[in-house]
Amino acid sequence: MATISKLANPSFVASSSLRSDRIVPLGPNRFVPVRTVAAPVRLSIRSNNQRRCLVVKCGGVDGNGASTKRTTLHDLYEQQGQSPWYDNLCRPVTDLIPLISSGVRGVTSNPTIFQKAISSSSAYDEQFKELVSAGNDIESVYWELVIKDIQDACKLFEPIYDQTDGADGYVSVEVSPRLANDTQGTIEAAKWLHLVVNRPNVYIKIPATADCVPSIKEVIANAISVNVTLIFSLERYEAVIDAYLDGLEASGLSDLSRVTSVASFFVSRVDSLIDKMLEKIGTPEALNLRGKAAVAQAKLAYKLYQEKFSGPRWEALVKKGAKKQRLLWASTSVKNPAYPDTLYVDPLIGPDTVSTMPDQALQAVLDHGTIARTIDQNVSEAEGVYSALDKLGIDWNQVGTQLELEGVDSFKKSFDSLLSSLQEKGNSLKTAKI
Repeated sequence: MATISKLANPSFVASSSLRSDRIVPLGPNRFVPVRTVAAPVRLSIRSNNQRRCLVVKCGGVDGNGASTKRTTLHDLYEQQGQSPWYDNLCRPVTDLIPLISSGVRGVTSNPTIFQKAISSSSAYDEQFKELVSAGNDIESVYWELVIKDIQDACKLFEPIYDQTDGADGYVSVEVSPRLANDTQGTIEAAKWLHLVVNRPNVYIKIPATADCVPSIKEVIANAISVNVTLIFSLERYEAVIDAYLDGLEASGLSDLSRVTSVASFFVSRVDSLIDKMLEKIGTPEALNLRGKAAVAQAKLAYKLYQEKFSGPRWEALVKKGAKKQRLLWASTSVKNPAYPDTLYVDPLIGPDTVSTMPDQALQAVLDHGTIARTIDQNVSEAEGVYSALDKLGIDWNQVGTQLELEGVDSFKKSFDSLLSSLQEKGNSLKTAKI
């Protein structure tokens, strides 16, 4: 925190003019046409020199003669109340324009996403050189690069934020992963990021570690909207909900309508770990449960959500304008190629939820995603799976703890790796000047 506080005068960069009449890259070597037509159109996506096509359903012509493009993402939100978000961010941020027009309603980022974006693109070079030449230390340079992307993305999603009265259209930025076990440091970092980003539709991401749960309460109490990340167990999820409610109550605000939150419940990583445990057990019963743990636990998380956001305590907060802390499904890409590519999206569709998807999952949903309320279907079956795994010796809280530690460690490594490469790059610039 001592280093990021050196960034005393953050630059608030206005986003550039936004064009939508060109071919825009979705990622490295991947392009989609930005256009609206009355007949079906295919989004051509190039990846590793292979061409794939996704069929986009298009609407007809409205009464004014304007055509409207329709996709499954629009239907997810309008028919089922689930907000599709994009789990990626890089420059140029205007690459988000075709995704927004296709129905994406928010963006999530994390240290690993920025590590990949900044280290693999020359789009950051000019600003990097300016910041290094001005004498900024490397961590301050990192935050300046990140803050510009977050501000520019917030600008793109601000119309959605306004149209939904602050219910959607958010862009998430995470506090330093080095603070995952620092309660007070996380509180100060969240306040700092909220101040310097200075956008109404920014979510400050805070990990759901035991040390940071109290941070969540304090940050919410300071009227700062939060994306709580790295939730892997029902026990920790309940603690996160309580921190949100405690924070709202402690805020002292008479109008709570602008303090919002999402709880990012990770999905696919749960199966990745539990499947290995089941294969080690090796019995037919154990092997038959592979690929079922993550969705089962997620469905029970939604049941808990419904229980916690009801009753006298919640109703008292609703009278002050409080909004539910929406469940956000994270880690939605399939890690096991034997599983359906929409396994962590299709069974978890329901009102007041968010599904943030990286490229792989987003493409699959656009192509053949389900449009139906599924989150509260087969809940008794989910309870049976959860209990069966427990009887086999799977300790759900231990699984959650291990995945949390792995998640924090992964983000720390990405963060440290990027700072190290930026330092080398900065040193090279200084050497070149001598």
